[in-house]
Amino acid sequence: MKARLIAAAVSIIGLSTAFAAARNEPIQPIAPVKQINLAQAELGKKLYFDPRLSKSGFISCNSCHNLSMGGTDNIKTSIGHNWQEGPINAPTVLNSSLNVAQFWDGRAADLKAQAGGPIANPGEMASTHTLAINVLESIPAYVTEFQQVFGKPKITIDEVTQAIAEFEKTLVTPNSRFDQWLLGKDDALTPDEVAGYKLFKESGCVACHNGPAVGGSSFQKMGVVEPYKASSPAEGRSAVTGKDADRFNFKVPTLRNVEMTYPYFHDGAANTLKEAVDTMGRLQLGKKFTDAENARIVAFLKTLTGDQPKFDLPVLPPSTDATPRPQPFAKK
Repeated sequence: MKARLIAAAVSIIGLSTAFAAARNEPIQPIAPVKQINLAQAELGKKLYFDPRLSKSGFISCNSCHNLSMGGTDNIKTSIGHNWQEGPINAPTVLNSSLNVAQFWDGRAADLKAQAGGPIANPGEMASTHTLAINVLESIPAYVTEFQQVFGKPKITIDEVTQAIAEFEKTLVTPNSRFDQWLLGKDDALTPDEVAGYKLFKESGCVACHNGPAVGGSSFQKMGVVEPYKASSPAEGRSAVTGKDADRFNFKVPTLRNVEMTYPYFHDGAANTLKEAVDTMGRLQLGKKFTDAENARIVAFLKTLTGDQPKFDLPVLPPSTDATPRPQPFAKK
């Protein structure tokens, strides 16, 4: 045991030294999770994958934020209860703990506030918090685990969202090739990738896409230089603040793992990184990238893919005869 503690200490010291020696750039390496409640996270993992939190019994958090697909569903807008097509592209859940707020319009202050939204949204999981709690309380294994984890006799939505949020905090993706380069490994990137990052900075992309998440820390207007013709009715931040000045202001998305999280933008209108870079250059920067410049920036963006979360899929507690029956999807 002592040897393990010494080894762990040496590892932490080495990691701290590496971060201290990181290059002075507007983007910082993603750090591994520093503090987590393991019991809550393990319970939250079960809830994240459990479709019984939805009215139909078919949709889980992982349905739209698939952890094998970059934390998204790779479709333009997500499909919810009764095959309803949602109004907006599902943002990645990976590294979402680094966001200034949750959802494209920032209506949830943190992961816990966000976790309860889709459960009760009639276009998504279409359940209610009361029904979701009734389902969980009808499953003895969940009742026992909630009591063990939270020490309370009753399950409430507060504990459900806390557990899901604690699991989502573990979903960070450190050790991308770009992070390795930031930490001093010169050969982690090719000359074209370094040139792409230089162009990314010089063109002004880092004004919004900065920090460890390469975004997620501010709200910005979509269409600064040229108006954006959206295919989604979403109005952005104004739906939260009620201010017309905030119309079409959206949370800047993280660019971490961006090669995996297509299609792009809040309406999922850009199918490729090439298309996304071209659109952002014209609309936000007033710049028309050449094909060679576009290719260099795309090459850089692909270096932002980090280590994907690795864990065993949870074994979900079995239903009982007392578990409320789900409502099947209606025929479309």
